[in-house]
Amino acid sequence: MPIYIWLTGILLFAAFAFFAFAQAASARNGAQSAADAAALAAAQEARGNLVDGLGRAIGHGDGWLDWLAGQQPIGDGAESAANSLAADNRARVTGFQSAEVNGYPGYWVKVETLDPVGDSIIPGTESEYAKAKATAVIEPRCEVDPSADPAKAVEFDCDGGESFDFDPGDFKPGDLPDASTLFSVHLAD
Repeated sequence: MPIYIWLTGILLFAAFAFFAFAQAASARNGAQSAADAAALAAAQEARGNLVDGLGRAIGHGDGWLDWLAGQQPIGDGAESAANSLAADNRARVTGFQSAEVNGYPGYWVKVETLDPVGDSIIPGTESEYAKAKATAVIEPRCEVDPSADPAKAVEFDCDGGESFDFDPGDFKPGDLPDASTLFSVHLAD
C-alpha cells in the first residue's frame, strides 16, 4: 500500500510537470504566431507603399527601375500594421526595426504576449510572459534587363510566367499589376 501511494504521487507530479511544460509551449507558440503575423503585416504594408512609389516614379526619371527592384525607401505605416496584428493575436510589439535579408528589405519584430503563462507547479510562471521574434522580407518577383532604358518602354518578366511592359510616356498608375505580382512577402529563416 505505501508503494502504491508513493507511485501515485510520482505519477501525479509527472502529470502536473508535463502540463506545465505544455502550458509554456502553448504560450510560446501563441507568441510566435503573433510575431510572424506582425512581421508579415509590416512587410505587406511596406510592399503596398513600394508599389505606390513605383507608380509615382514611372515617367519621372530613371529611378523607377530601382523601385521595381525594391531598392527604394519604403515609407511609413509598417510599424502601426505590426502593432495592430500583434494586438489581434493577444500580444504587444516590444521591438521593431527595418532589416535587410540577402539584400532585400524587410522588418524584424519582437513581441510579448499580453497574457502570462499562468499558474503551474513551477513557481513564478504566473508572472512570466511568452516572447518571440520574426523577420519578414519583401522580395521582387520581376526581373528587368540591366541594359533597359527607363526612358523608353521597358519589358519585364515576373515569377509565374507573367510579363509586363511599361512605357513611361504613356503610363497610368492603374496599369500596375497587383502588389503580390510584383513583390513577394515571406518570413525569413
